[in-house]
Amino acid sequence: MNKPLRRVAIFCGLLMLALLVRDNWIQYVRADELTDRDENRRIRIERYAHERGDIIVDGKAVTGSVETDGSDFTYKRVWKDGAMWAPVTGYSSQAFDSSQLEKLEDGILTGNDDQLFFNRTLSMFTGEEKQGGNVVTTLNGDAQKAAFEGLGDKKGAVVALDPKTGAILALASTPSYDPSVFAGNSDKDSEARQKLLKDKDKPMLNRALRETYPPGSTFKVVTASAALENGLYDDIDAKTDSPLPWTLPQTSVPLKNEGDIPCENATLREALRVSCNTVFGKMSDDLGNEKVIEQADKFGFNEEVFTPVRADASVYPEDNRPQNAMAGIGQASNRATPLQMAMVASAIANDGKLMQPYMVAERQAPDLDTVYTHEPEELSRALSGENAQKVQQMMETVVKDGTGTNARIPGVTVGGKTGTAQHGLNNSEKPYAWFISYAKTDDGSPVAVAVVVEDGNANRDDISGGGLAAPIARDVMKAVIDSEK
Repeated sequence: MNKPLRRVAIFCGLLMLALLVRDNWIQYVRADELTDRDENRRIRIERYAHERGDIIVDGKAVTGSVETDGSDFTYKRVWKDGAMWAPVTGYSSQAFDSSQLEKLEDGILTGNDDQLFFNRTLSMFTGEEKQGGNVVTTLNGDAQKAAFEGLGDKKGAVVALDPKTGAILALASTPSYDPSVFAGNSDKDSEARQKLLKDKDKPMLNRALRETYPPGSTFKVVTASAALENGLYDDIDAKTDSPLPWTLPQTSVPLKNEGDIPCENATLREALRVSCNTVFGKMSDDLGNEKVIEQADKFGFNEEVFTPVRADASVYPEDNRPQNAMAGIGQASNRATPLQMAMVASAIANDGKLMQPYMVAERQAPDLDTVYTHEPEELSRALSGENAQKVQQMMETVVKDGTGTNARIPGVTVGGKTGTAQHGLNNSEKPYAWFISYAKTDDGSPVAVAVVVEDGNANRDDISGGGLAAPIARDVMKAVIDSEK
């Protein structure tokens, strides 16, 4: 072979080698990346070529699939009571992807998950059409309905947990939206979604998981827990060293209580019953910022929570003395999600043990065989059993004859704490109404609840945790108890 031919042969060989390398790079190294690209319409067509599996509550599907007209996407998602369940399920749209459980559990719902490999392989031999699996949630339908209807046309959120396991029993956020209105890929779907995104009331915001609020006086149970855990006080019925008036440290500003309530040297039980700012502000100052942060962290603050849907981190900040005193009563830079405050109530009800919140109980194959079962997991030991029971006694006094009487349930022991959180610069906006609680039966505590209400239409003087939020919590707890009978 002469020299020019040899060079041409070598060049062609190098081209072939480059082609093989490129082909293997695309097929094996970049396969997943290319599959997931929005421009890959073939994958999206396959995704909507068959009915999607369902999200299950109380053994019944709250989702479904219907055939689409005039589209190469054969099926689209629909919901039953979409606005009520959207904070749990999220959306699944042919044009706008998906969110929350619809996104996180997409592999099971489409039938593409590795857990369904056997079913997919079997269908190749039987010729059966591909099917999606089901996601079985922990949600209690009656509790969710009580939460959603209780909030009504008010902005707010409700979270209910099973203290023993961490199972989420209710997760409501209002105002809400129906994911069905933009589940397709038409101009009408796009217009519906844009309208929701532009709505000033933010109906697509999951307030239960993604909005943080000043927790107000509901945080006083965390401050009380810190005082008991650190030995600042050990007897909830002994007088505290709490003068009246009490001035915020390093300032000349007296911390005020709401109304003429007996807060001077009040016991822990009495201070929580009537919600003394001076007692708990001084308590937080006596403990110091570091110890209150440590206690808040044990309840789950300062970390994102995955349910598996991500919840924003609640924050108890590093701060100076006067700000720490205010944060100890749930104000200043202290901020919490409704999920977080439900976790606080849950840990106290569960004798100090905080369980990891979760909302997926099982995953099912298309033939309804279970391919995954969730095992409850302890997240932390928030406080000792002895101290948790002391806080329980204090919270039960609040409901028996304190600020939380609207949460009473006949024949059931209920513990709770009200909160009315200041909002806006110099408290210029209408406050948020909070209530956290738990119910106890002969079998222990089946439910803990947090409720926050942003009622912009109410008169300022009528906004209180006991008046607006406690009745909603009561109805949710009662729904859980009644469903277990």
